[in-house]
Amino acid sequence: MLRPSIQEKLDTLPPSPGVYVFRDASGGVLYVGKARSLRARVRSYFQPGTSDVRAFIARLETELEDIETYVTATEKEAALLENQLIKREQPRYNVKLRDDKTYLSLRLDPNAEWPRLEVVRKTRSDGALYFGPYDSASSARKTLRLVNRHFKLRTCSDAELKRRTRPCLQYQIGRCPAPCVYPVDREAYGEQVRAVALFLDGRHDELVAALEAKMRDAAEALRYEEAATYRDQLRAVERVRERQRVETVSELDQDVLGLHRAADQAQIAVLQVRAGKLVSVRSFPLRNVAAPDDEVVASFVAQAYGEQTLRVPDEVLLPCDVEAIDGLTDALNEARATRARVLVPKRGPKARLVAMANANAAHAFNEQRRAQEDVAARLARVQARLRLPRLPRRIECIDISHTGGEDTVAAIVALEDGVPDRARYRGFRIRTVQGGDDYGAMYEALSRRFRRGREGQAGWELPDLLVVDGGKGQLRVAREALRALGVEDVPIAALAKERENVLGETLVDRVYLPDQKNPVALRSNPALAMLALARDEAHRSSNRLRKSRGKRRRLASELDEVEGVGPKTRARLLHALGSVRAVREADEATLRAAGANAKQARAIRAALGGPLVPAGARDAVDPATRASDDPRPDEEGFAGTEEDAITRAFER
Repeated sequence: MLRPSIQEKLDTLPPSPGVYVFRDASGGVLYVGKARSLRARVRSYFQPGTSDVRAFIARLETELEDIETYVTATEKEAALLENQLIKREQPRYNVKLRDDKTYLSLRLDPNAEWPRLEVVRKTRSDGALYFGPYDSASSARKTLRLVNRHFKLRTCSDAELKRRTRPCLQYQIGRCPAPCVYPVDREAYGEQVRAVALFLDGRHDELVAALEAKMRDAAEALRYEEAATYRDQLRAVERVRERQRVETVSELDQDVLGLHRAADQAQIAVLQVRAGKLVSVRSFPLRNVAAPDDEVVASFVAQAYGEQTLRVPDEVLLPCDVEAIDGLTDALNEARATRARVLVPKRGPKARLVAMANANAAHAFNEQRRAQEDVAARLARVQARLRLPRLPRRIECIDISHTGGEDTVAAIVALEDGVPDRARYRGFRIRTVQGGDDYGAMYEALSRRFRRGREGQAGWELPDLLVVDGGKGQLRVAREALRALGVEDVPIAALAKERENVLGETLVDRVYLPDQKNPVALRSNPALAMLALARDEAHRSSNRLRKSRGKRRRLASELDEVEGVGPKTRARLLHALGSVRAVREADEATLRAAGANAKQARAIRAALGGPLVPAGARDAVDPATRASDDPRPDEEGFAGTEEDAITRAFER
């Protein structure tokens, strides 16, 4: 039974386009939707005998506390407002795209001084061209390597471009004209940029015609090396064209959407057709989907194109009719000079393309399901072999690293269903032990990590299996650390590396288990290779953390300890004055002229407190004083020249 206040709102809804918001008792947003007619759409949720089978519909009677509605002048405004509210409110029951950090894109900014192609995670409205997204990092980087091999664009960053004084290896092997050092014809460079854009956009026919004309012109002018470059570019384009799967009669750019779903899991495939040729297939998994097919498709279109995960082509073909399709079309055309169309083809070549997209969505869905089943089977074998109480879906591994007893750190990495979960990687600076005490360092790191897990802190949930890098000794220390915290339900295993014993016998990678004398050989148990992956990830992470900490320690200076002086100010001061000694001897006026503000200048004078030496009198300083003062060892005992100090500041 609906509350009287809600029923009253339903009775007074206008037959206008707009957006509706369902809220719960705490004010949280349950669902956001758009409608061609608010009155018809919102009332349909509460009609007896409704055909809407979404799971959350049955819970509206108990969870719904209030309905908010926003009347808009057009369906387009409704679509735009819906998208804004979904992004801002994160409703519980709306369709959400998987976090697009998984997908890489290639960025090309034709407005840059010397444009380059780069891999990015996020797309922005900055005037640059974005190509993708690519469904795997390997495919994105493979495309980048192909472009860098055959099209002569710079590969260095903007910072490298500005500070380079001699050409790099890319120039030596003929893959970059070195605009960082040599005068380069901007028109010729711009032609390469346009060729890359055509290549990545799938406009291969247009690109081939242009390259063939340039190759003929260069050959006729006896510029044979230039002609050979165009020939190599043509071959690269032809190899890509050979992999294209279908050709249509249309010359339009099209995105064709296909949908496959099973229960609350769904998959959307996007066929990208450029100038009549299918150039790529992207797939997007959707999880915990409660909405019907039409809302799944509409939400995907609004989010994917609205947030520039996908570029809007001339036509978008959908597999089913959606609510307020005219408004959705207007929203997509918001920033386009030419109008794109959103169509739902029922017959003909376009309908066959949609059928192909549906088949691709089903194929991607089944492939991912098979992969998940394979992982589940491998995890089940690990569970059986190690006699674990539950499936080890989350595995954590710890490794200790230090440099001769200094810069001791610990890294804990996590695998989720056999895949590295980098959001749960943790690093620890060891505080209580030193001198290369691996056991003490492991005890401290595990105590800090599992204390947070025992207290229920978000992001520190306990794993299904803990792996320690080492043998019986590390296994014993890990058990003691967890027992001291009262954590008894986390299984532990130790993974020892391959080595030779005193008899010269090779001991392969092996797993030690609590209360079991003989280890399990990794080579004879392929399922346990997942533990080796966790061990290798932990080893890599701990080494990287140790090197980073050691570098910071070696490059530290007195200025690091001055409160209120950040790395940018330190760099400005060292660049302007030349050394920490010069900064220590400078008065407040000199410090302010070198880049510090008044507060920072006072803090530096108070912290360093060196003697003020009058200008022009530095040469008269006692030689003994100079010998003990320049170069000056820092607090870690690293003696460096003034040039070293500047280098340290900029590297930091």
